[in-house]
Amino acid sequence: MSASKIAYKPVGLLLGAASGIIATTAFKQAWKIIEGHDDAPDALDEDRSWRQILLAAAVQGAIFSVVRAAVDRSGAVATRRMTGIWPG
Repeated sequence: MSASKIAYKPVGLLLGAASGIIATTAFKQAWKIIEGHDDAPDALDEDRSWRQILLAAAVQGAIFSVVRAAVDRSGAVATRRMTGIWPG
């Protein structure tokens, strides 16, 4: 493993945590718009329909994937600008 990859590890961990926080906030806002509820259903939520549970899971997965990709890519671009080396 190269030195640049090792040096990028802590940055990647911080970006991963940040992307989780951003994605959680975005999902909560999206769910309010989609269903009008403040809380998204859990898979074991007896009072919610299959439709709501599966829709929530799909939306949450999509949002988390997009946010994670955007944050990871932004971190890699910033690292290359600062160091001249792509961290991947």
